[in-house]
Amino acid sequence: MSGDGGIKSVLFLAPESPYPLHGGGQYRTASLIHYFSAFAQVDLILISQNGTPALLPPGLVRSQTVIPLSKHGKGTLERYARNARRALLGVPPLIDRLSGLGPAITSAIGERRYDLGIIEHFWLAPYVAELDAVCSQTLLDLHNVESMLHRSCAKADTGLVGAGHRRFAGVSRKLEAKLLPRFGTVLAASESDQAVARKIAPDARIEVYPNALPALGASGKEISAQSGRPLVVFSGNFEYHPNVDAVGFLLREIWPEVRRQRPDLRLRLVGRGDSFVRHLLPHGVPRGCGIELTGPVPDARAEIASASVVIAPLRMGSGTRIKILEGWAASRAVVATPLAAEGLAFQDGQNIAIAESPDAFAKAILRLAGDAGERERLADRGRRTFERHYTWEVAWRKLDACLQVTRPAELSRYTGTI
Repeated sequence: MSGDGGIKSVLFLAPESPYPLHGGGQYRTASLIHYFSAFAQVDLILISQNGTPALLPPGLVRSQTVIPLSKHGKGTLERYARNARRALLGVPPLIDRLSGLGPAITSAIGERRYDLGIIEHFWLAPYVAELDAVCSQTLLDLHNVESMLHRSCAKADTGLVGAGHRRFAGVSRKLEAKLLPRFGTVLAASESDQAVARKIAPDARIEVYPNALPALGASGKEISAQSGRPLVVFSGNFEYHPNVDAVGFLLREIWPEVRRQRPDLRLRLVGRGDSFVRHLLPHGVPRGCGIELTGPVPDARAEIASASVVIAPLRMGSGTRIKILEGWAASRAVVATPLAAEGLAFQDGQNIAIAESPDAFAKAILRLAGDAGERERLADRGRRTFERHYTWEVAWRKLDACLQVTRPAELSRYTGTI
């Protein structure tokens, strides 16, 4: 791909708004938009379920066009019926959800031509033909390897749900083998995702662009003076199946033992989709259980910075977990499953506590909640790991090398408003 002199115009096609920054997908898309907007004109085509534009920082993009997505029911029976039909047809859920938009995308592009076209998420990868027609080069930002995500879900889920994920894993792999080589460059979130994607599509050019966060101007200690509070935080989008599963695992198999030994400890579930969590607590949040649901919050990092321990009890998923990076960035001790930490530069017992079984996870929470020195040691090393590997500036240097871009020195650091 040509240097920055050849990338003067960039088209983004995204299936979710990059702002507000409420999750890993938003941070990843926003990081790329900020990178390219430093030296190119950026146009955004946003697929929006509510039909509203993204609330972007002023001047970040040249134009934004919204394509409304038709609404569908969110009831449990409706979701099961849709996914049963998709399994029979052999179409992954989000590929199906975002299908049929080709004419609208072509209309939104109009007569413009671009040096680079970027598709966010594999869910929109079938629209590579629409971007190929107007872009000199195309890039796919692979937030997850979808076949691997469904495969991990199939291992954790049982019955018809597990069978559905096995079906979607197979059809996703076939689509990945077909579509990944059609892009000039594919960005994977980690070396492990890169290795999986290369095995699926050996002819594709797949590079690593790590998930990252804007560098904070202060350490977690300076962000919050509440680090000593007996609070455990799990942050995420609780409309996302792997996070809902993680909450169920946590509430059924880990938290009761933690509360039995430390009734003063509180658990705070931070993020949107609390209605999905409440079905795990059919009688509401019981009094005395020490559980709080925040719903959407303006800044998850502030909630994380108020915790003594940050946890990531995931049993399924792909990509890398922003929730761990948020914990490291805020100088907080993190407990995670091996899968949650996969793809990150972690060292068990050095910058994170790794625990897989419910018993080991509960013991790790209890140990760190009761040992301020150990919490501080893990937190400090986690913060250094974040600064060394996972700020936007560090990720952008990898992109410079991947795309052969030389940015002006004054653009080498992100200085805008988040």
